[in-house]
Amino acid sequence: NKQKQKRNIRSIAEERVGRKCGSLRVLNSYWVAADGIYKWYEVICVDPFHQAIRNDPRLNWICNPVHKHRELRGLTSAG
Repeated sequence: NKQKQKRNIRSIAEERVGRKCGSLRVLNSYWVAADGIYKWYEVICVDPFHQAIRNDPRLNWICNPVHKHRELRGLTSAG
């Protein structure tokens, strides 16, 4: 029998970006392309210290410290 992955590839991609860009917050991601070997996802990151983000009432929730590393805890739409 073939072993199955416990987490989906999109979640793994978000986690890798979150570790690489530690000062940014992962907002979401979406599928871009795939071939026979790889799958590519585009991950949307937000700088929580940028004034445009802090002043925007729709996005400033992500500036709170409780939203650090959301991708590691499965709080993005990828799970």
